[in-house]
Amino acid sequence: MPMFGLGTYQMEEYDECFESVQQGLRMGYRHLDTAEGYHNEEAVGDAVTESEVDREDLFVATKVGPDNLDYDHVLTAAEESLDRLGMEYLDLLYVHWPTGEYEATDTLDAFAELRGEGMIEEIGVSNFTVDLLEEAVEVSEEPIFANQVEMHPLCPQTELRQFCAQDDVDVELVAYSPIARGDVEDVDELQEVADKHDATPQQVSLAWLREQEVTAIPKATSEDHLRENWLSLGLDLDDEDVEKIDGIEERRRIVDPDEAPWNQ
Repeated sequence: MPMFGLGTYQMEEYDECFESVQQGLRMGYRHLDTAEGYHNEEAVGDAVTESEVDREDLFVATKVGPDNLDYDHVLTAAEESLDRLGMEYLDLLYVHWPTGEYEATDTLDAFAELRGEGMIEEIGVSNFTVDLLEEAVEVSEEPIFANQVEMHPLCPQTELRQFCAQDDVDVELVAYSPIARGDVEDVDELQEVADKHDATPQQVSLAWLREQEVTAIPKATSEDHLRENWLSLGLDLDDEDVEKIDGIEERRRIVDPDEAPWNQ
């Protein structure tokens, strides 16, 4: 899985999503993240089809929503996502939220079947707490490859990072909202590090995630923002920078629905 990707949340307008993915692919992005709930899988798939990048050179991930997590519904949802994307397989399929029809054994058995049939390469979960992830790792017949969660310097997911790094867990973390939807711009510590490196706070946040060995999938629609995010790959933080960022005291989530597992 490329450690840097393009998120497509809130890109429901076909032309906007299509052009964003096309520009990203031309720029060098090779990891694309979507979901059935984003209502843009068709645009993502068409952009891939009409690009000059071979499907085999891409890492494409999508997600099954809470209303489709019953065993049979998972199988149907995966087939429908593949149809919309115009693809024969997915590199990664996530449980989008552990709510609705989610039941660990029943849901993950369906994901294991999809992997056994070659429809998906890897199984992922999203928005899972340590307890839910521990249960999923225990009951899944196939390895849990990744957990996609909100993560940025204001929401560092320290406990989850420590759990995922354990040898008997070994789950990749993928960060959505990795620049806190722009809010990192208002954090003094991030601005100080950015000034030091002639960078932006957004680039610093993305570089910090890379230092934590976390894959970031920032959303961007304009060419300027796509390029700004992409150029964060050239930013190397030193130990002093990381220490300053780790010392940020402010803590808050951007995505925090009442039904989220951490609110139960």
